[in-house]
Amino acid sequence: MVAVKAAEVDAALSRIDPLRPVVLLFGPDSGLVRERAAAYLRRAEAGADDPFGRVKLDGDDIAGTPGRLVEEASTIALFGGRRVVSLRVGSRNVVPAVEALLAAPPAEAVVVIEAGDLKKGAPLRALCEASPRALAIACYADGERDIARLIDTMTQEAGIAIDRDARAELAGLIGGDRMASRGEIAKLLLYAAGEPRITSAHVRAIVGDASSLALDEIADSALAGAAAPMAEAYAKAMAEGMRGDVVLGSVQRALQGLHQLRLQVEAGTPPDRVIESARPAIHFRRKPLVEKALRSWSAARLLAALLTLDDALLAARRHAGLGPAIAERALLQLAATARRAG
Repeated sequence: MVAVKAAEVDAALSRIDPLRPVVLLFGPDSGLVRERAAAYLRRAEAGADDPFGRVKLDGDDIAGTPGRLVEEASTIALFGGRRVVSLRVGSRNVVPAVEALLAAPPAEAVVVIEAGDLKKGAPLRALCEASPRALAIACYADGERDIARLIDTMTQEAGIAIDRDARAELAGLIGGDRMASRGEIAKLLLYAAGEPRITSAHVRAIVGDASSLALDEIADSALAGAAAPMAEAYAKAMAEGMRGDVVLGSVQRALQGLHQLRLQVEAGTPPDRVIESARPAIHFRRKPLVEKALRSWSAARLLAALLTLDDALLAARRHAGLGPAIAERALLQLAATARRAG
């Protein structure tokens, strides 16, 4: 089984393995899927003299003619060297085409397949994970370390320093999608060009939610018991294409953060001081709702709410079609609980 672990992804993608010519990139972070695919394709093309060496295929077209994928991968490059094939999966089944490819893997080609969020056991994912001729790499939303690394890399490349508070605030505003995060950081770098360093003022002036969604507003409103603003922000998120399980994941992280803050309150630190000393820093616009939630909930109630939310998150992921409704119901229940607690 060649399902690449998260800690091994960078190493796996840093070189072209001739024994594994097929690479499947999939997951909920479509921006990260595209970024990794583009970088791997560039690496595969390095040193090639053929300007037409890369072939782009559409998954829906391949589904109708499954033999074409093998033909394209087996074709000898016009000017010699490695053949590079890029396949983006659509709505139709490409498993027969990939199955045929793995049965007769190309000797002088690399095939990179980009797919969406394939659940464990999904036919395409299972096929590539089970094959010794393929790599299957999941692309999930960036964690704290990934976001910090991305910020540091881009600011260093631009030759501009960033304050620690500004870095923490920026990290809290990005991360839902790798390409969107890159776009927000690039916009910030352009805005701060010529300045000695990037400050929190720069971040607040130019950086919005990388997905243009009010995820903080959803979480803060729900935890403060403000059901109407929460429902409005949630409707906006759905209208802009956000999945219900992604919203629940964001609220879950906010709940975990609130639990840590509440433990400090129960240890004797006043709520306003806890909020002021929070890291990453809490934006001034969020502080009233966060303080209300901090005063309303106990640590024990927050733990119970985390378990309930975790069940809803699992249900939303298992039943994708019902995900938005499952998430909305869980958030309304969370807001109702917060209102009673307050």
